[in-house]
Amino acid sequence: MCLGQLGFEVAAALLEQYGLHLHPVDDDIPIPGSFWGDQEAGIIGSSVYARNDTPVHSLLHEAGHLIVLPVERRSKVHTDATDSLEEEDAVCYLQIVLADQLAGVGRKRLMADMDAWGYTFRLGSTRAWFEGDAGDARRWLIERRLLTADGGWLPPRQGPCDDVPSGPDRCDARDSASPAGSACHDSPGVSP
Repeated sequence: MCLGQLGFEVAAALLEQYGLHLHPVDDDIPIPGSFWGDQEAGIIGSSVYARNDTPVHSLLHEAGHLIVLPVERRSKVHTDATDSLEEEDAVCYLQIVLADQLAGVGRKRLMADMDAWGYTFRLGSTRAWFEGDAGDARRWLIERRLLTADGGWLPPRQGPCDDVPSGPDRCDARDSASPAGSACHDSPGVSP
Protein backbone atom coordinates (compact mmCIF):
# COMPACT_ATOMS: atom_id res chain seq x y z
CA MET A 1 0.00 0.00 0.00
CA CYS A 2 1.27 3.46 -0.90
CA LEU A 3 0.73 6.71 0.94
CA GLY A 4 -1.44 8.08 -1.87
CA GLN A 5 -3.91 5.25 -1.22
CA LEU A 6 -3.95 5.91 2.53
CA GLY A 7 -4.00 9.71 2.42
CA PHE A 8 -1.42 12.15 3.73
CA GLU A 9 -3.82 13.53 6.35
CA VAL A 10 -4.27 10.13 8.01
CA ALA A 11 -0.53 9.48 8.22
CA ALA A 12 0.24 13.07 9.25
CA ALA A 13 -2.23 12.81 12.16
CA LEU A 14 -0.45 9.73 13.53
CA LEU A 15 3.01 11.28 13.16
CA GLU A 16 1.89 14.55 14.76
CA GLN A 17 1.14 12.63 17.96
CA TYR A 18 4.90 12.03 18.20
CA GLY A 19 5.90 15.60 17.35
CA LEU A 20 6.81 14.67 13.76
CA HIS A 21 5.86 16.56 10.62
CA LEU A 22 4.95 14.82 7.36
CA HIS A 23 5.98 16.79 4.28
CA PRO A 24 4.50 15.79 0.92
CA VAL A 25 6.95 15.71 -1.98
CA ASP A 26 5.77 16.16 -5.58
CA ASP A 27 5.72 13.05 -7.74
CA ASP A 28 8.97 12.35 -9.61
CA ILE A 29 10.97 14.68 -7.34
CA PRO A 30 13.74 13.04 -5.28
CA ILE A 31 12.65 12.63 -1.66
CA PRO A 32 14.84 14.62 0.76
CA GLY A 33 16.54 12.51 3.42
CA SER A 34 15.75 9.19 1.73
CA PHE A 35 18.30 6.49 2.56
CA TRP A 36 17.09 4.10 -0.16
CA GLY A 37 16.16 6.69 -2.80
CA ASP A 38 13.38 6.14 -5.34
CA GLN A 39 9.99 6.34 -3.62
CA GLU A 40 11.26 5.50 -0.12
CA ALA A 41 10.50 7.93 2.74
CA GLY A 42 13.14 10.33 4.01
CA ILE A 43 13.91 11.85 7.39
CA ILE A 44 15.57 15.10 8.36
CA GLY A 45 15.28 16.32 11.93
CA SER A 46 11.67 15.91 13.07
CA SER A 47 10.40 15.80 9.50
CA VAL A 48 9.38 12.82 7.40
CA TYR A 49 9.24 13.28 3.63
CA ALA A 50 7.14 11.17 1.31
CA ARG A 51 5.38 11.08 -2.05
CA ASN A 52 2.11 9.52 -3.14
CA ASP A 53 4.07 6.45 -4.29
CA THR A 54 5.93 6.04 -0.97
CA PRO A 55 5.08 2.67 0.60
CA VAL A 56 3.34 2.99 3.96
CA HIS A 57 5.84 0.51 5.45
CA SER A 58 8.67 2.86 4.43
CA LEU A 59 6.93 5.87 5.95
CA LEU A 60 6.30 4.03 9.24
CA HIS A 61 9.83 2.63 9.35
CA GLU A 62 11.53 5.98 8.87
CA ALA A 63 9.10 7.70 11.25
CA GLY A 64 9.82 4.90 13.73
CA HIS A 65 13.49 5.85 13.73
CA LEU A 66 12.53 9.35 14.85
CA ILE A 67 9.91 8.14 17.33
CA VAL A 68 12.43 6.04 19.27
CA LEU A 69 14.84 8.95 19.56
CA PRO A 70 14.62 11.48 22.37
CA VAL A 71 13.41 14.83 21.00
CA GLU A 72 16.78 16.48 21.63
CA ARG A 73 18.54 13.96 19.34
CA ARG A 74 16.15 14.27 16.41
CA SER A 75 17.64 17.53 15.14
CA LYS A 76 20.89 15.69 14.33
CA VAL A 77 19.19 13.12 12.07
CA HIS A 78 19.64 13.42 8.33
CA THR A 79 18.88 10.41 6.11
CA ASP A 80 20.43 7.71 8.33
CA ALA A 81 19.06 7.55 11.85
CA THR A 82 21.10 4.80 13.47
CA ASP A 83 23.71 2.12 13.12
CA SER A 84 22.38 0.27 16.18
CA LEU A 85 21.08 -3.18 15.27
CA GLU A 86 19.05 -3.30 18.47
CA GLU A 87 17.33 -0.03 17.58
CA GLU A 88 16.75 -1.22 14.01
CA ASP A 89 14.93 -4.29 15.30
CA ALA A 90 12.83 -2.13 17.61
CA VAL A 91 11.89 0.15 14.71
CA CYS A 92 10.78 -2.86 12.66
CA TYR A 93 8.56 -3.96 15.53
CA LEU A 94 7.19 -0.47 16.12
CA GLN A 95 6.25 0.08 12.47
CA ILE A 96 4.11 -3.08 12.62
CA VAL A 97 2.35 -1.91 15.78
CA LEU A 98 1.82 1.57 14.32
CA ALA A 99 0.18 0.06 11.22
CA ASP A 100 -2.79 -0.89 13.41
CA GLN A 101 -3.35 2.81 14.06
CA LEU A 102 -3.95 3.48 10.35
CA ALA A 103 -7.41 2.53 9.10
CA GLY A 104 -7.12 0.27 6.07
CA VAL A 105 -3.54 -0.76 6.79
CA GLY A 106 -3.11 -2.92 9.90
CA ARG A 107 -0.24 -5.19 10.83
CA LYS A 108 -1.21 -8.09 8.56
CA ARG A 109 -1.11 -5.94 5.43
CA LEU A 110 2.03 -4.12 6.54
CA MET A 111 3.89 -7.37 7.22
CA ALA A 112 2.95 -8.68 3.76
CA ASP A 113 4.19 -5.43 2.21
CA MET A 114 7.43 -5.67 4.18
CA ASP A 115 7.99 -9.22 2.89
CA ALA A 116 7.21 -8.15 -0.69
CA TRP A 117 9.68 -5.26 -0.42
CA GLY A 118 12.48 -7.52 0.76
CA TYR A 119 12.81 -7.23 4.52
CA THR A 120 14.58 -10.35 5.72
CA PHE A 121 14.33 -12.10 9.06
CA ARG A 122 15.92 -15.16 10.65
CA LEU A 123 12.61 -17.03 10.68
CA GLY A 124 11.92 -16.30 7.01
CA SER A 125 9.00 -13.86 7.16
CA THR A 126 8.04 -10.69 8.93
CA ARG A 127 5.09 -12.38 10.63
CA ALA A 128 7.19 -15.31 11.87
CA TRP A 129 9.75 -12.88 13.29
CA PHE A 130 7.10 -10.63 14.87
CA GLU A 131 5.25 -13.51 16.50
CA GLY A 132 8.19 -15.74 17.42
CA ASP A 133 11.53 -13.95 17.45
CA ALA A 134 10.94 -10.29 18.29
CA GLY A 135 11.03 -10.49 22.08
CA ASP A 136 14.17 -8.37 22.38
CA ALA A 137 12.72 -5.66 20.13
CA ARG A 138 9.44 -5.67 22.05
CA ARG A 139 11.28 -5.42 25.41
CA TRP A 140 13.44 -2.57 24.06
CA LEU A 141 10.29 -0.60 23.21
CA ILE A 142 8.51 -1.47 26.46
CA GLU A 143 11.53 -0.38 28.52
CA ARG A 144 11.39 2.99 26.79
CA ARG A 145 7.64 3.22 27.35
CA LEU A 146 6.86 3.21 23.64
CA LEU A 147 4.63 0.13 24.00
CA THR A 148 2.36 -1.19 26.73
CA ALA A 149 3.64 -3.97 29.01
CA ASP A 150 2.02 -6.55 26.70
CA GLY A 151 3.55 -5.04 23.55
CA GLY A 152 0.55 -3.01 22.38
CA TRP A 153 0.42 0.54 21.08
CA LEU A 154 0.95 3.20 23.72
CA PRO A 155 -0.17 6.69 22.73
CA PRO A 156 2.65 9.21 23.17
CA ARG A 157 2.89 10.78 26.60
CA GLN A 158 2.46 14.52 26.74
CA GLY A 159 4.04 16.62 29.46
CA PRO A 160 6.80 15.98 32.03
CA CYS A 161 8.79 12.78 31.75
CA ASP A 162 10.37 12.48 35.16
CA ASP A 163 9.60 8.76 35.46
CA VAL A 164 9.98 7.73 31.82
CA PRO A 165 13.31 6.45 30.42
CA SER A 166 13.18 7.63 26.79
CA GLY A 167 11.23 8.16 23.60
CA PRO A 168 9.31 11.17 22.31
CA ASP A 169 8.86 13.69 25.10
CA ARG A 170 10.63 11.20 27.37
CA CYS A 171 13.97 11.17 29.18
CA ASP A 172 16.96 9.43 27.60
CA ALA A 173 18.38 6.70 29.79
CA ARG A 174 19.33 4.33 27.01
CA ASP A 175 22.45 2.25 26.77
CA SER A 176 24.08 2.96 23.40
CA ALA A 177 25.63 -0.51 23.09
CA SER A 178 24.50 -2.68 20.17
CA PRO A 179 24.16 -6.46 20.16
CA ALA A 180 26.33 -8.57 17.91
CA GLY A 181 23.49 -9.51 15.58
CA SER A 182 20.16 -8.22 14.44
CA ALA A 183 16.94 -10.02 13.61
CA CYS A 184 15.52 -7.30 11.35
CA HIS A 185 17.16 -5.91 8.27
CA ASP A 186 15.31 -3.52 6.02
CA SER A 187 17.84 -4.15 3.30
CA PRO A 188 16.61 -6.41 0.48
CA GLY A 189 18.40 -9.74 0.45
CA VAL A 190 20.36 -9.24 3.68
CA SER A 191 19.83 -11.93 6.28
CA PRO A 192 21.60 -12.38 9.62
